Amino acid sequence: MPSLEGLKRKIDSTESLESVVKSMKALAAVNIRQFEDAVEALKTYNRTVEMALQAVLRSRPGFSVTARPAAPGASGALIFGTDQGMCGPLNDTIVSHALDALEFESGRIQLIAVGPRAANRLEEAGRQAGRTFSVPGSVGAVTPLVQELVLEIESWTSGGEINQVFLFHCAPQTGASYRPRQVRLLPLDRQWLREIREKPWPGNQIPWFSMDWEMLFGALVRQYLFVSLYRAAAESLAAENASRLAAMQGAESNIEERLDALRGQYHRQRQAGITEELLDIVSGFEALESGGRAR
Repeated sequence: MPSLEGLKRKIDSTESLESVVKSMKALAAVNIRQFEDAVEALKTYNRTVEMALQAVLRSRPGFSVTARPAAPGASGALIFGTDQGMCGPLNDTIVSHALDALEFESGRIQLIAVGPRAANRLEEAGRQAGRTFSVPGSVGAVTPLVQELVLEIESWTSGGEINQVFLFHCAPQTGASYRPRQVRLLPLDRQWLREIREKPWPGNQIPWFSMDWEMLFGALVRQYLFVSLYRAAAESLAAENASRLAAMQGAESNIEERLDALRGQYHRQRQAGITEELLDIVSGFEALESGGRAR
């Protein structure tokens, strides 16, 4: 049976762990909010890009988009995971989802992992990420990451290496749950472009532009890629923190149960020691009293 001092040390260390878990839980809740706010703020920017595309497409009613020439069957995929642990099966979920989806794509596939834990899961599954990027730790760090990813995609497509690009990430749902999400970034969806072009314009006059049509359309496609990747990064980070919040809630519950058990054991053992001391005092008193009467 552990001593009272040993139990006290266990209680102190468990209370310290509880404090750390509560701090991580609070931080995860704050992070969820800031990344969800970032996704919400992105909607206005996305609407602006779509309106610009609408104006550009309407200037050429017969325009249609075709994929760039590429090696037969060559595809690229970006998979968003995590840098840190304690976020449940998020990395296993998104990597398994991506590999299942890419299984139906014939030919060579190039992979980019955002987060070393996603890269590790890919390696365990027998696939190797060509490049691995660190996950941004704040909203301000998302933009530099997205800019690098856009450059990677442009290097794929400009060299004719890739004919289609997929994006895989987790998106938060209600509470602390999330779901895997898949987006085909390139080639652009013709139906989506058609729907944008045919939307009613919210005004009397469609904007006029003097910039070269091809250059402007290419710039808007880059903005579309930026918006899609930024949303994926922010949603993945929100899902990661939601999963971590759920894990911390479970850990906090287990720690509280452990603390209750330790404190109960400590109080019982302390009470037993006090009772034993009292019994020794009473026995000693009775012994002294008996000895006095005998004389």
